[in-house]
Amino acid sequence: MANPICISGILFLSIFSLYSPLIAAYNVVNFGARGDGRTDSTAAFLRAWMSACSSASPATVYVPRGNFLIRAVSFSGPCRSRIQFQIDGTLVAPDNYYVIGNSGFWILFYKVSRLTISGGTIDARGNGFWSCRKNGNNCPAGARSMMLMWCNDVLVSGLTSYNSQTIHIGIDNSSNMKLQNLKITAPSGSPNTDGIHVESSTGVTIVGSTIKTGDDCISIGPGTMNLWISNIGCGPGHGISIGSLGNSYHEAGVQNVTVTDSVFTNTENGVRIKSWAKPGGSYARSLLFKNLIMTSVAYPIIIDQKYCPDNSCPHQSSGVKVSQVIYRNIKGTSATQQAVKFDCSSSNPCSGIILQDIKLTYLNRFYKPTVAYCSNAIGRQSGAVFPKSCF
Repeated sequence: MANPICISGILFLSIFSLYSPLIAAYNVVNFGARGDGRTDSTAAFLRAWMSACSSASPATVYVPRGNFLIRAVSFSGPCRSRIQFQIDGTLVAPDNYYVIGNSGFWILFYKVSRLTISGGTIDARGNGFWSCRKNGNNCPAGARSMMLMWCNDVLVSGLTSYNSQTIHIGIDNSSNMKLQNLKITAPSGSPNTDGIHVESSTGVTIVGSTIKTGDDCISIGPGTMNLWISNIGCGPGHGISIGSLGNSYHEAGVQNVTVTDSVFTNTENGVRIKSWAKPGGSYARSLLFKNLIMTSVAYPIIIDQKYCPDNSCPHQSSGVKVSQVIYRNIKGTSATQQAVKFDCSSSNPCSGIILQDIKLTYLNRFYKPTVAYCSNAIGRQSGAVFPKSCF
């Protein structure tokens, strides 16, 4: 980047920089932020954001090197022009997990279009919150580290997220988004720390990222359409999951999801579809899982329509209709003998399932073969499939 010129607290980048035409960059330090990891810089970040958001020309909110302490903050639109949120430093949450724990989010982008979030690190310091939950104390609900709600035309690139209290990055009621080159990390025992959660959104792409958490690497909620996931390194965690679906009766469905060219290592599941064991009218259809490598994954391929954590559902038949699901070129090792499991709804059997070129072997010193299990599942196989399908 060319050398900047600072005039009255506004940083102007040279026309020879990566941006053209001239872009005004609003450095949070010039609005009062301090990168000492102790000073509350929330208000300074908001002042920088409001200045950038009201700019008539494309603008950048710039976070330089340093550790910047911020509380729960909402960066709201609509903005007049395209915005770049460039992070070269680290955003840290307060040590006291109650400060953000009941807000639902830590960093929220709300009704912002034409946004790029690039580089840097966010650290929610979730350890204290997880300990509270583990000890059964009176804990706050927990905050998602970054939320994008009602946003459009967004790129998130090169971001690192550590130790979220709950979900690291949430996408809700948004469209035309790309997340790339992300690094998401939380301990394997941290509860509900999904890497990325998508719901009620369309046209989302997630590529080239490493996700290590205590829950799903990527979870796909109701109302998700046209989702592309590729080149993901997942593990530890619970794999990539569609659902859980069918928690409410009139819930929106999921369709046109592709998961491809990804590696799962020491995860609880590989690619999973799960729905609550109770009536409903939702669906999951037109799903493609291909070119995947499983390494010591407990359940590499699984549909679970009897999902009932903590024994808290009525144990009825799932109303979610699962159909048109393709598994192609999935290979590697299973940590359990049951490498393929289709446990589908008795009232809405899974249909249109295709297994093609599958090779999953059992990690066991007695060399037992892997097996497939089917309940209320209708489908077919093509090519070499191991374990042999149970259709």
